[in-house]
Amino acid sequence: MFFRKKRKPQEPESAPPAKDGEDPAAGPGTTTTQFLTGEAGKDRRNVQVLLEAIARVSESRDLESLLTDIVDRSIEITGAERGLLLLRQGDGQELGVRVARLRGGASPEEEVRFSTTIANKVLNEVQALRATVHSESEALELGKSVYDLKLRAAMCVPLASPETAQAKHKASGVLYVDSRAATRQFSQGDLALFAALAQHISIAIENTRLHLDSIEKVRLQQSLELASTIQRDLMPQVPTDLESWEVHGWYGAAESTAGDFYDFVPLKDGRLAIAVGDVTGHGIGPALITAAAQASMRSYLRLVSDPGEVVSLLNEDLCERVQDGRFVTLFLAILGEDGRLDALNGGHSLPFVWRKSSGAIETIGSGGPALGMIPGERYEPHAPMSFDSGDVVAIYTDGLTEARNPDNHEEMFGEEGVQAALADYAKQGKSSKEICLHLVESAMKLSGGLREDDITVVVARRL
Repeated sequence: MFFRKKRKPQEPESAPPAKDGEDPAAGPGTTTTQFLTGEAGKDRRNVQVLLEAIARVSESRDLESLLTDIVDRSIEITGAERGLLLLRQGDGQELGVRVARLRGGASPEEEVRFSTTIANKVLNEVQALRATVHSESEALELGKSVYDLKLRAAMCVPLASPETAQAKHKASGVLYVDSRAATRQFSQGDLALFAALAQHISIAIENTRLHLDSIEKVRLQQSLELASTIQRDLMPQVPTDLESWEVHGWYGAAESTAGDFYDFVPLKDGRLAIAVGDVTGHGIGPALITAAAQASMRSYLRLVSDPGEVVSLLNEDLCERVQDGRFVTLFLAILGEDGRLDALNGGHSLPFVWRKSSGAIETIGSGGPALGMIPGERYEPHAPMSFDSGDVVAIYTDGLTEARNPDNHEEMFGEEGVQAALADYAKQGKSSKEICLHLVESAMKLSGGLREDDITVVVARRL
């Protein structure tokens, strides 16, 4: 800090004591007119300078140019040689140089050094200060940087809006100006004008930040909506021309985009492949992995008809691409015209098979771990299953079973809910679409329409 050498070191000067009915000039939390001197010409000039500065920073919507302009205007109205904008950084306890400017609009080429004592005092106490150095011994007592720079005068004001200035540690940073000229000693009027400018600049910065945040939120929302539209477009058309099977699929994202997917892929030999996958998490990241996994799987299915080989190849592909600890659960089934179902379950929720002849419900167990976890894993398909007319298989992701009662989080839809809803509609001879939608509606009824996770359901019914 800077002070005038007397018998005892004197604190840097702040505003003078307030007169009756006046607010202190140094604090940015109150509107001040102490830069008015009573001289009409000078006061008119000061007001004009302040209004022009406020107008300029208020009109700017480019934050970087705004910050630079703030420092340039600070130098201009104070007549300083150098100006700095110092903002909180890291944990908020230290100040970092955001903008450094010299008189004339240049940026300093050498390392930027300043009086950290004054800057930190202003930051922590939210109180404007001015100080003057009259000798080299005073400068040395204040710090080597002050002595090296040969500083003779400095002013520093906090950046704090009126609403936050009354609370300690609420300044977002400080404006700092200094000068090496012995003839330039900042007056109390200079400090008051500088503090008034800083108060309005704080408001302008906050308004600009809010404006930029608003624009960014709109852009993000538009991006998410676009991603959601693209993902919906990637969902396949449900085949309606199958002679031996009737199928239907449904998915709902917990956020704008989903980590779930389903697919129907016709094979060269006339069979139909059905896939249901679930990438850990939900949102943009899992959605990107979903798109990659779906595209790779489609390519492999066009070349290879064995489920074990397809899933093993896809696992290798994902192990190479996915590096952030995510993985993919996958159920792949291939439906034959003769009612045969060849399937492989890679760490996925157990699908349920409802048998019309007995009303019994079976499961299709796992043939290996989730994909993307173990390179070189060889996946083995489930033993072939035969489906008779009216038999139904329901494939789903864990978002369905984990739908929960908002009034009782211990109550989930669970596998029991899936089995009950499946049996209820399957025994009535409902279509695959009706069964699929009934499963979703039953879970949503329990959860009050809330989805904590993505939900995907595919139902195939043997005709």
